[in-house]
Amino acid sequence: MYFPYVRGKQFELIALRDLCGLFPNDILKTSPVIEPVKSSSTLKSSLKELASKNVNFNVVINPRVGDLKNNNQAIVDVLNENLQHYDNYQLAVIIDAFSSRQLETLIGFINGLNLNYNGVTLIHNTETTTENIELLTSSLNVVYNLIYFSKTSRRYYREFEQQTRVSLDDYFKELPRNVDYLDQESSFSEEYRYYQEDGFVGFGDFITIGDNYSDSGFLPRAVAIHLSYIDGTDKIKVKHFVSDSNGDTSDIGGKFSEALDKLVAWCNQHNIHTRAVEIFRDLQQRGHFPGLGTLKKLSIMNHIELVITNI
Repeated sequence: MYFPYVRGKQFELIALRDLCGLFPNDILKTSPVIEPVKSSSTLKSSLKELASKNVNFNVVINPRVGDLKNNNQAIVDVLNENLQHYDNYQLAVIIDAFSSRQLETLIGFINGLNLNYNGVTLIHNTETTTENIELLTSSLNVVYNLIYFSKTSRRYYREFEQQTRVSLDDYFKELPRNVDYLDQESSFSEEYRYYQEDGFVGFGDFITIGDNYSDSGFLPRAVAIHLSYIDGTDKIKVKHFVSDSNGDTSDIGGKFSEALDKLVAWCNQHNIHTRAVEIFRDLQQRGHFPGLGTLKKLSIMNHIELVITNI
């Protein structure tokens, strides 16, 4: 099972929504983790679309970023309003520096909810004590434990029942500026091949976005398109396609065209035909710039399609 982690921003959610329509069977191999950042119409429609396709998913009720940080009830209200007759999802809880009192308060809040849901997913962004783990597992129906590898020790995952273990890490190698990706290619991961052999029931990543969160928008000097692909050794890599006229922030559409021409030429050379790549080809043929948000959406869709059609 694949657990793509998204932050609930508009085009991340639209990517999930569109994939439901394009891959109604393969999308069932996923259990997306959604950390809501605002109570938007896109969040509500995306949850409804996932439910309509019977996709299992996880909704974080204690987000650590965005407008809904420290507003558990607003998220519960969204779930109540939009998932009244659906229960194939988990409430997800980010485990970080909880005091015992805070943990008991959170457990009481969850157990007091009048919601239909499948159970609870714990996202371990830090290690917690054995006592806290025992408290959580005895008080809640814990379905999954997502172990963030980079933020926990090598052996921490052994604290949990094997049938609940999911590996999570940030494999996207983020660089300071878009122009820094010029003529670059990055290794991503091989988790999709080895997670079961390593004793996990699923694996997760932060797609081609990375874990860093920003809610501020700005015009870039360079346009970069990040495209996942599987190389000849079955490793997932990310090829970066970057514009050339990067001296200022003018003519974003022209910069996109420069990056797009490189992407299409490379995909033609390597015979790559994912749904997202076909959309990129169509955009090039029509000479259309759909906006930077759509580029992110297509990059996400390409990555998730790559994973779900190869596991």
